[in-house]
Amino acid sequence: MGTDLTLTHDMMLVLGLVVFTVSMFMFERIRSDATALVVLVILGFTGLVPVSQLFTGFSGNAAISIIATMILGAGLDRTGALNRLAGWLLRRSKGMEERLIMITSAVAGLMSGFMQNPSVTSLFLPVVSRLAGRTGILLPRLLIPVAAAIIMGDALTMVGNSPMIMLNDLLISANRNLPSGAATMTPLPMFRPLPIGLLLLGAGLVYFRTVGRKKLAGAEDKNVTPGRTESYFAQAYGIEGEVFELTVGADSPLVGLSVGEAEAEIGAPLFLALMTGADARLSPSADQMIWVGSVIGVMGKREVVAEYAGSRQLKLSQRLRNFADLFDPNRAGISEAVIPPTSRFIGHTQADLQLRKRFGISLLAVNRDKKIHRQDIRKMPLRAGDMLVFHSIWTDLAQGGENRDFVVITDYPKVEQRPHKLWLALGLFVLSMGLALSTLVPISIALMGGAAAMIVTGVLNMDEAYAAISWKSVFLLACLLPLGWAMDSTGTANWIAQQVLEHVGPNMPIWVFQLAICLLTTAFGLVIGNVGATVVMVPMAINVGLAADGNPTAFALLVALSATNNFLSHSNPVMSMISGPAGYRPRDLWRTGLPLTAIYLLIALLTVNLMM
Repeated sequence: MGTDLTLTHDMMLVLGLVVFTVSMFMFERIRSDATALVVLVILGFTGLVPVSQLFTGFSGNAAISIIATMILGAGLDRTGALNRLAGWLLRRSKGMEERLIMITSAVAGLMSGFMQNPSVTSLFLPVVSRLAGRTGILLPRLLIPVAAAIIMGDALTMVGNSPMIMLNDLLISANRNLPSGAATMTPLPMFRPLPIGLLLLGAGLVYFRTVGRKKLAGAEDKNVTPGRTESYFAQAYGIEGEVFELTVGADSPLVGLSVGEAEAEIGAPLFLALMTGADARLSPSADQMIWVGSVIGVMGKREVVAEYAGSRQLKLSQRLRNFADLFDPNRAGISEAVIPPTSRFIGHTQADLQLRKRFGISLLAVNRDKKIHRQDIRKMPLRAGDMLVFHSIWTDLAQGGENRDFVVITDYPKVEQRPHKLWLALGLFVLSMGLALSTLVPISIALMGGAAAMIVTGVLNMDEAYAAISWKSVFLLACLLPLGWAMDSTGTANWIAQQVLEHVGPNMPIWVFQLAICLLTTAFGLVIGNVGATVVMVPMAINVGLAADGNPTAFALLVALSATNNFLSHSNPVMSMISGPAGYRPRDLWRTGLPLTAIYLLIALLTVNLMM
């Protein structure tokens, strides 16, 4: 590896930034994307990365590829491709549980090779929910195999997840700091990891077809989401009864109260609609006033609503004279949604978010850690993985969910879809992937070309394309990439590799170093996420590979694979998003995830060494 390196001031600065990044990601004192931005600014102030390179991560191939895959995925979703997919899966499985799990998992895994994992998970949550509702299979039995397939299938291509997308940029950066005599590393083509991904996906399917079935057998029926049915919400959340109209009389104590004040009273039913004068609206805002003659649409058991009406001088009517259209099941109803890790709702209360006023959505209940909350939920700060129960007009729900601050898992009518553009969207998607495979143009140009074509042809409009992009993911990647470059350019990664060889010994087999790199990367991924683990570990792995006379590209590829080898922690967005709907506890994830982690590690090690 050359002459011995001494720890310089620049190296200590870089190591300090790595420790700071890992600490902030672990303890979440600062948001992960804000942490990445702070690191970027410090790299610029200290001169560790030249200003000319500091912000190139935002326009680099990695960031552009991630943005493009998100837009392409949104185009497929907007045309209703997955509604057809759910029907096709049911026909192919013929209602048999084992076949349904296998086919659904295989399709989700294949799709994850071409789309970002959170996007695939968001698309498949309502599909799997619909399948569970039509077949009666417990949702926990379906979700964990599908999630595992999504994680394993992202190794099919170089655009399946953020670590694989970042890898080529990190390889190109490392070439600038290779020792004399070392061969230049070439970027990996689109389908270079295909054999690895196929083996991983196949192993996951076989696992849940054999020994994994026993681990699914203990799934409880407490959080099954069979679809949008009254019986489910009554059983799971205690939300039951009928819809009534209450007309406010002149002597009613509700006169002059706001909706928020009235529904906060003890014994009040669920307030779902309000009509004042000729203005009738669903999900009235909490500050909307109740006056003489106002009509309130409420939901509850007949005897409870009747008692409430009698005590408040309200005229009760079971026949919906004013709200019949608003409560039409084809127009409105109850739904469930999960809060993803990237949501801006995290840490905010319902009172802060003003869901009724902004989106026309009523929050009825919160399911957190298998405990149902219905009282004082206006003041409850939301967390990632929370399950929310909404009542709303379907169009309002669709518009509210466009920014992906919550992911609706209940199947509901989406009138904004463009099914007439389905085959156009599929054709553009296949064409962009074919261009990327052909190597006629760079991957980022091929993918962004497909995204631009979807916008120009009307599959998506520009606002919908903007909404499809998770800017938190883009910022996280673009801001942390320069930290990886700094590890290379300052010699920090080289120094770490030298320390490793001095303590372990240069005569160890190559696979021992690779195993150590994989285990360390997996551990980092559990704590700081796959992007942070990739940035920290790829430069180090390349230098360890060079020092051990191994293939540095193989070491780097193992890092990108191992960073996603996370079936155990909520730091993986896929696991975070499915835990709430399925009611998985940490021990459930560990019971099914540990064997998958070991299988993933062994296959990655064997196939990378055979291929490279």
